[in-house]
Amino acid sequence: SNSNFVLELDFEPFNASFPRPSMSKSIGNGVQFLNRHLSSKLFQDKESLYPLLNFLKAHNYKGTTMMLNDRIQSLRGLQSSLRKAEEYLLSVPQDTPYSEFNHRFQELGLEKGWGDTAKRVLDTLHLLLDLLEAPDPANLEKFLGTIPMMFNVVILSPHGYFAQSNVLGYPDTGGQVVYILDQVRALENEMLLRIKQQGLDITPKILIVTRLLPDAAGTTCGQRLEKVIGTEHTDIIRVPFRNENGILRKWISRSDVWPYLETYTEDVSSEIMKEMQAKPDLIIGNYSDGNLVATLLAHKLGVTQCTIAHALEKTKYPNSDIYLDKFDSQYHFSCQFTADLIAMNHTDFIITSTFQE
Repeated sequence: SNSNFVLELDFEPFNASFPRPSMSKSIGNGVQFLNRHLSSKLFQDKESLYPLLNFLKAHNYKGTTMMLNDRIQSLRGLQSSLRKAEEYLLSVPQDTPYSEFNHRFQELGLEKGWGDTAKRVLDTLHLLLDLLEAPDPANLEKFLGTIPMMFNVVILSPHGYFAQSNVLGYPDTGGQVVYILDQVRALENEMLLRIKQQGLDITPKILIVTRLLPDAAGTTCGQRLEKVIGTEHTDIIRVPFRNENGILRKWISRSDVWPYLETYTEDVSSEIMKEMQAKPDLIIGNYSDGNLVATLLAHKLGVTQCTIAHALEKTKYPNSDIYLDKFDSQYHFSCQFTADLIAMNHTDFIITSTFQE
């Protein structure tokens, strides 16, 4: 195939010995279920901790090493360094800033990212020491949550007519605009707080990627870049739909966007790399079209993907699959259902509104 995107079906996971929840109470609690499974594995086989050690050693941001350096080569060496660091931290005031013992830690094989004060660093060290001694799911979740990993986030809403005023008049648009604008403000605040608590001096970046509309109907939807009100580090970036005839100028329903999305993904990839000067750490899709672009983008860039299933198309339109022939020419349900299936199977994690989804 000459296409940049080739559909690949991998049936192996259906036969793999991957943990599957068997009780209904696990629905909606996937993170806890996986952490229980993983901590049980770590408890039975300490060698299973080596992937975590290797990750902490390799972890960096734009070439800046975080968490561990090359002085630590084994689990035993890690445990020894953590004990020495613990002993040192117990001898200094709890509010001592990390910068005052940075060089001491580097000698022990520890780098930035453990915390901004002696107390917070000590709390993080204790979580890892507890994991090395006797892994349990609560500590595993807490420790993984302290590792600095989220600095650049991309959120996709491709079908467009997305701005901050005068844009709630088109079908299937208004709710998503309001939802995402609320989401990014909360997300930026959380990222800034975590980066500060991790003792890092890194500026986060959030990009809402949507469609640029040359015929913007009196809105800002024709601007390439727009700062999100109430944020410091979040922008709306707009990329036009195009085909062999050039740029599509007018808005079209999200039922009709499917022929444009692969070319759009390529264009978006170039634009976000240009804007961020780095690969995103997380790509979040919204609705069927956004989730399909998120899937193609995450696959292309090798980045963690989140699928938000606000309303899966098959559950949103009752009997739509039964009467597919009747509705497909207007709504293109076959494309939408396929996009949902691909995204839900490819994504790293899923956020849903309901247990049904």
